[in-house]
Amino acid sequence: MAAVELEWIPETLYNTAISAVVDNYIRSRRDIRSLPENIQFDVYYKLYQQGRLCQLGSEFCELEVFAKVLRALDKRHLLHHCFQALMDHGVKVASVLAYSFSRRCSYIAESDAAVKEKAIQVGFVLGGFLSDAGWYSDAEKVFLSCLQLCTLHDEMLHWFRAVECCVRLLHVRNGNCKYHLGEETFKLAQTYMDKLAKHGQQANKAALYGELCALLFAKSHYDEAYKWCIEAMKEITAGLPVKVVVDVLRQASKACVVKREFKKAEQLIKHAVYLARDHFGSKHPKYSDTLLDYGFYLLNVDNICQSVAIYQAALDIRQSVFGGKNIHVATAHEDLAYSSYVHQYSSGKFDNALFHAERAIGIITHILPEDHLLLASSKRVKALILEEIAIDCHNKETEQRLLQEAHDLHLSSLQLAKKAFGEFNVQTAKHYGNLGRLYQSMRKFKEAEEMHIKAIQIKEQLLGQEDYEVALSVGHLASLYNYDMNQYENAEKLYLRSIAIGKKLFGEGYSGLEYDYRGLIKLYNSIGNYEKVFEYHNVLSNWNRLRDRQYSVTDALEDVNTSPQSTEEVVQSFLISQNVEGPSC
Repeated sequence: MAAVELEWIPETLYNTAISAVVDNYIRSRRDIRSLPENIQFDVYYKLYQQGRLCQLGSEFCELEVFAKVLRALDKRHLLHHCFQALMDHGVKVASVLAYSFSRRCSYIAESDAAVKEKAIQVGFVLGGFLSDAGWYSDAEKVFLSCLQLCTLHDEMLHWFRAVECCVRLLHVRNGNCKYHLGEETFKLAQTYMDKLAKHGQQANKAALYGELCALLFAKSHYDEAYKWCIEAMKEITAGLPVKVVVDVLRQASKACVVKREFKKAEQLIKHAVYLARDHFGSKHPKYSDTLLDYGFYLLNVDNICQSVAIYQAALDIRQSVFGGKNIHVATAHEDLAYSSYVHQYSSGKFDNALFHAERAIGIITHILPEDHLLLASSKRVKALILEEIAIDCHNKETEQRLLQEAHDLHLSSLQLAKKAFGEFNVQTAKHYGNLGRLYQSMRKFKEAEEMHIKAIQIKEQLLGQEDYEVALSVGHLASLYNYDMNQYENAEKLYLRSIAIGKKLFGEGYSGLEYDYRGLIKLYNSIGNYEKVFEYHNVLSNWNRLRDRQYSVTDALEDVNTSPQSTEEVVQSFLISQNVEGPSC
């Protein structure tokens, strides 16, 4: 009993000691730096808790101090709190550290290999932290400095280091939408891989191929992304870091989703979520990464309600780790905004969706330039929401203002997409389709038709005749012909085509079928085909009953608390389905 009573005393004494050191911070500053890293960090965290951000900033802006604090690995989530608070306070600690590291690397260019190797290791940890925190430009500067050091010695160890550096550099360039530079980074990594191979050495390619998959996915090169995700899966072996395994599974799942390989996607992402939670814990940013991709899967298989819940859980984690004005928080807001918009589409209650869309845009514009590609999707989501609010608005002046704002957002998104991807790209096609819908709401029917046809043509050539994205655009053009242009014969053909694709991909209970069924009921009423009106009323009633039964029980988070398969079994199952033999895990 006495031991239990005494259990609290060391913690209290320790906290009292930390507080005493902080109270005498100015006199003790030099001595604090000689403390073990865990204790040193606790002193700095107390400064953060007391709001003494100027003093904390002066400490963290010194590279030696911050490099030591980074060694306190069990305090990393608290370090993110402090770091974000400094950035929000206007202390440019990320850029100061990146600049300091870059200068150090230039100073030691003539030093021996051991000094450079130590600097590279410091750079990997510093750049990794900045990358994890979402400060991609500063992380890129750090990794470029590391890569420069690697090139100074034409030796095998530095080839391995260069490959690792390229993987990290590719990741931050993907995160910052620098896809052209990302492609150059991948090619550079391959040259070092080839050098190693000529000397009988092999570096594991899983992380590199996973990052290439992410790059190709972002550019909507879905066939190529799928091909490289298979190559990444083949590289998953025993002893690979869990983070790498989780990231490869995530990327492979997303590649499967857009190829409409939903069973494979489900197996991969559920195991990634399980692994991340089991290894990193339920409050770790890596777990939130997997949840966002799980939400993406659920949204695409039409389990919209559960996707909203998963996106909210991911946002909660990111806000607890990073606070408010962080790029990771912004992307979670955007994903939640879009899923909420889809979820509430039939109810017309878009307040929550609009809040998250505006939060995403506000954070991104605070951190990044106004022409950054990350703004394209956030602006697109807000524009979609504003259009629906405008349609339901009873005040004509307000309606016109909202539609004009939506129009400006869509045009801005389209220009950003065309600049990044060109005309012939799925993302560009989506923006054309969105403009088509908006022009319909603005009663500019010829412009709407032009936009929808453009979207369909691009999507069909890139994705095939029976893709989900094609069905969306076909359904929207059908709606235009049916409700506003009285082209009933064309509308009927398009509705039936959209329905056929939706049922083939998602089954009889697919949510998008409702709008096609209602469109057909209106169409047949207009042309006096009341037998068909009766038929599709029955079809819609059956659809409603099916929807009531669908997804009524499953809790998506409960569903991933355990995994029925090991990582090796998941990998082998995927590769066997591709008729590919993979290495043993």
